Amino acid sequence: MKSVLMLVVAIVAVIVLLCTGAVITDDGPASASCTGSGAVTPRPVATGAWHPVGVWDSAQVAHAAVIVAVGQQQRVPPRGWVVAVATAMVESRLLNLSYGDRDSVGLFQQRPSQGWGTPAQLQDPVYASQRFYTALLTVTGWEAMPLTVAAQTVQKSAFPDRYGAQEHDAERVVAAVTGATAITDLPGASLAICTGHSAGPGGWVRPVDAVVGSGFGPRGGELHAGVDLSAARHTVIRAAAAGTVVASACNSTSGTCDVDGSPGTIGCGWYVDIAHTGGIGTRYCHMVRRPEVTVGATVAAGVPIGLVGSSGNSSGPHLHFEVHENACADDTCQLSPANAIDPVAYMRARGAALGAAS
Repeated sequence: MKSVLMLVVAIVAVIVLLCTGAVITDDGPASASCTGSGAVTPRPVATGAWHPVGVWDSAQVAHAAVIVAVGQQQRVPPRGWVVAVATAMVESRLLNLSYGDRDSVGLFQQRPSQGWGTPAQLQDPVYASQRFYTALLTVTGWEAMPLTVAAQTVQKSAFPDRYGAQEHDAERVVAAVTGATAITDLPGASLAICTGHSAGPGGWVRPVDAVVGSGFGPRGGELHAGVDLSAARHTVIRAAAAGTVVASACNSTSGTCDVDGSPGTIGCGWYVDIAHTGGIGTRYCHMVRRPEVTVGATVAAGVPIGLVGSSGNSSGPHLHFEVHENACADDTCQLSPANAIDPVAYMRARGAALGAAS
């Protein structure tokens, strides 16, 4: 009964925020700023019209709507809404809990003993959201941080990597409660979408700025058909050249790509294949979550396509990057060891040498 009452309070809070005019409205042209400066923020959809989004039911989505509405009221950039919703997904599964680890309570499992507020205050979704955003905004450069780093700086969890695992779901829920078609409609909301590099003279860019940890060639009795680029988890992966996405999927014998793989796991994890002109194809493996692009999408060089992770056949976060020649035609590709070539030599010849900082 108490949880139902708290949900009613949360919904009323959204009504108050909307009716007082505190929520930012769509009253000007959108900005492409990744810091959210000047960005247009659509109003949440009508209260009471919440529908499930993926695995998140209507009650959980209603709590996410409160978090977003409070972020709008405090004029937090859209990226902050995603960080906050992902944090609440991990801490409470978007449920306003009256219990938790030690004295933790509420959507964000904030602790009265740590100075966040009284138990009653922290079970008020509006108050709890305000406290989270207030803490987040004190973190210098949070907008450009990987989500898991920004959230962990506020929460100081014993399991910091869990926040990043909910980033994709948080983006979907935030888009839904703001009435946006996709997270791309909210300038600055997605770190991956915000980050891009211009192509060099040859029309190619490094997929990540990282050193080559394992090169192209024979390894363990078979061909290592690409290079491993030693980038940190959640580093943005960019399309190496303009082309068409021909694969965007999970390939893993573990049955899931939403957890780290292992050297004993077979498969590329979350991966993307792109067809380029001249029959060239590129492959990007071991992403931390579902790729940012879908099959059929046309991408430009430097467009973010995913985030570095360790899914599939992997012993730690890195990008496995492949280049194949005579492998693609009519936006279809057959990438195999037989048509793989050394990415180091290929990229160097195109002015996008791997292993050098930008």
